[in-house]
Amino acid sequence: MDIDKLSFEEALAKLEEIVKELEKEDITLEDSMQKFELGIKLSSHCLKKLNQAEQKIEELTRSEDGKLVARELKVDIGS
Repeated sequence: MDIDKLSFEEALAKLEEIVKELEKEDITLEDSMQKFELGIKLSSHCLKKLNQAEQKIEELTRSEDGKLVARELKVDIGS
């Protein structure tokens, strides 16, 4: 699975599946660790997608003549 190609919604759905699988009592320790590792990668991918979306948010403002205009909102999220 190429996580980088997943949309936010796809990654979140897979993360939810992993959580359900980890809640089962019949999962082995090895399987738990593999699923946990994949869950961490999916979680990081989701956070990356959210940060990208946040940077693209446009803020509506009024120009001097009273018209609504859209301008890109500059967000400093740090590195």
